[in-house]
Amino acid sequence: MQASVLTAAQEIRLEERPVPTPAPDQVLVQVTAVGVCGSDAHYYREGRIGEYVVDGPLVLGHEAAGVIVAVGNDVSDTRVGQRVSIEPQRPDPTSAQSRAGRYNLCPAMEFFATPPIDGALAEYVLIQSTFAHDVPDDISDEAAALFEPLSVGIASAQKARISAGSSVLIAGAGPVGLVTAQVARAFGATEVVVTDIDASRRANAQRFGATRVLDPAVEDVRSLTVDAFIDASGAARAVIDGIHAVRPAGTVVLVGMGGSDYPLPISLIQNRELLLTGVFRYANTWPIARALVASGMVDLDAMVTARFGLDGVEDALNADRQPGSIKAVVIPGLSKENDA
Repeated sequence: MQASVLTAAQEIRLEERPVPTPAPDQVLVQVTAVGVCGSDAHYYREGRIGEYVVDGPLVLGHEAAGVIVAVGNDVSDTRVGQRVSIEPQRPDPTSAQSRAGRYNLCPAMEFFATPPIDGALAEYVLIQSTFAHDVPDDISDEAAALFEPLSVGIASAQKARISAGSSVLIAGAGPVGLVTAQVARAFGATEVVVTDIDASRRANAQRFGATRVLDPAVEDVRSLTVDAFIDASGAARAVIDGIHAVRPAGTVVLVGMGGSDYPLPISLIQNRELLLTGVFRYANTWPIARALVASGMVDLDAMVTARFGLDGVEDALNADRQPGSIKAVVIPGLSKENDA
C-alpha cells in the first residue's frame, strides 16, 4: 500500500508499505477520506507540538473514514464491507481513567498521528473494532471522517453545559469553532456569539450556527453576558476577554492550543464562581456525532473546501493558508491532477 510519511519538518514522502494484518480485536480499514487538522500542519511545519516531538518517520492524519475489508479472529466477519468512521485512539481499558469512563485521559493512550503512533494518511489502517463506528449510507465519506473534529465540538458543548436557551460565546472561527457553533445550536443554545479577527472566518461562522459575530479587535467582547465561553482560538487575549463575558456561576471551556502559560483574572473567576475546565480530545461522542449529522442538525460536507490525493498531502497541509479555506480532505484514491 501507499502511505504519506513525514520524514522531517516540511518533508513528506510517498512510501510503499506492506498492508497491515489485523490483531484479533482489530479491523483493517481501507481509507476513503482523511481530514487535515491544524495539528497535522503543525507537526509538518514545526516537527513538534508541545511535548510531542516527531523524532522518526510519522504518518499524519487522525480524522478518517473508510470501509472494513478484513477483521481479526475475535471480530465477526459480518463487519467486512461496513463503512465506518474511525475514532483514532487506543486506550488501556484497565487504566483508572478508562474504567471511570474518561478513556481520553488514559495515560497509556495511543492516538493516531501523535508520535510515535502512525496516523491515517495511507491506503489502509488498523483500529480496534469498537473504535470503528458504522455510518449509514446517507452520510458521505468526507463527513464520516469529520466526526473527529465534530467530537471535539460535542465534548466542548458538553463541558460548557449547553442546553435549551443557553447563551454561548465562542472565540475562533476555524474548523473547531465552526463545528462547536453548530453543536451549540443543536444542543439548544439560542444565542451563539462567535468572535474572530478575520472577516472571512466571521462570515463562515454566520453560515455555520452563529447568531452573531464580532471582531474582537474593534468590539468590546467583555461587555457581553453569556452562560458559557468556549475558546477555540488559543489566543491569550481571547481567553481573558471571554472569561470577563461569563455571568456568575457560568462555565469557561479551553479548547484551543495556544501558549502553555498566561495570566488569568483569578479574582473574577473566584468572585463569580466560574467553572473553568479544559477539553482534551473526547470520549463516547461518536454516536452523538452520527445522530447530529444524520439528522441534518450539523453540516460537515459544506465545510470541505479542498480535496487532495495521497500524492498531494503537502498541498493539503498548506491549504489552511489559502483564502477561503475551511477544511481540506485527503482522498487516497484521488490523483494529484484531479485535486479539487
